[in-house]
Amino acid sequence: MKQMLTQITEARLQMLINAKLINNERNDHELQAIERKLQSSVKRKTEIVKGSSKINITNIEERTDNLKEATYACHYKWLNKQKDFFYLEERIEYRKASFYRDELVCDQLLSFEGEKNIPNIQLTDELREKGAQFTYDRLAAVQYAERWWNSSNPEYKNFEVNCTNFISQCFHAGGASMRGYPNRSSGWWMQYNNWSYSWSVAHSMHIFLSNSKIGLRAEKVSSPEQLMPGDVICYDFQGDGRYDHTTFVVAKDEENMPLVNAQTYNSRMRYWAYEDSTAYTPNIKYEFFRILDDTSLK
Repeated sequence: MKQMLTQITEARLQMLINAKLINNERNDHELQAIERKLQSSVKRKTEIVKGSSKINITNIEERTDNLKEATYACHYKWLNKQKDFFYLEERIEYRKASFYRDELVCDQLLSFEGEKNIPNIQLTDELREKGAQFTYDRLAAVQYAERWWNSSNPEYKNFEVNCTNFISQCFHAGGASMRGYPNRSSGWWMQYNNWSYSWSVAHSMHIFLSNSKIGLRAEKVSSPEQLMPGDVICYDFQGDGRYDHTTFVVAKDEENMPLVNAQTYNSRMRYWAYEDSTAYTPNIKYEFFRILDDTSLK
């Protein structure tokens, strides 16, 4: 079983290294995502010069005498070359494979759904402590994003859909103070095994960053080139006005475009546009947030 899963994982990797796709007659969403990644690489003048993959089977379930299901994680690494700039991109995929009489019959990417019907959050200036100053330590926030992109910090509660919780942890590592406890619809906080919607839900964080005027706050900028390491991108994959995902900028490429870390589908140094995601649609919308603090120029 493991040998077979390793072979198909390696085959997906070789599509990218060799910049060659198989015939996509099934309209397969994963193959479409790989095709978009290849197209993006051409546009960015970037090539994958080397790659590796490793799988870890996390569970095997005997469905019947002849049918087994295996849940497993794939850890991909790609060494990217863009002009004279080299960087290592990493990605974790969580998958489920079905075997009938030890023959692989299905292999698919697992999907995760976040919380729905989250109320709008409320912000109040009265929550500010007099004299408190917020200085954002971008280096500390980026170091946290690099340390924890593929693991869970035991000091925080973690979720199946963990993208925004991960971003909040990065902010907190950068010196942002929590506020609003214990009202889940107010402020930005995680305490005593409880948390605000803005801490853990992508759409609520988008609302928070769009409206906060004290402490942790941000300004929207019009293009990704204006972002710096320590900034944030929010994603509305369907273009329906509800934001689904959040990523954290950790570096810039040779064309001054952001490279991001993220969780849920754990990623490191991923190109910001997410065209290689199976969640991507032509209707995708982005919001680019530059984090401000009390030292920022007005």
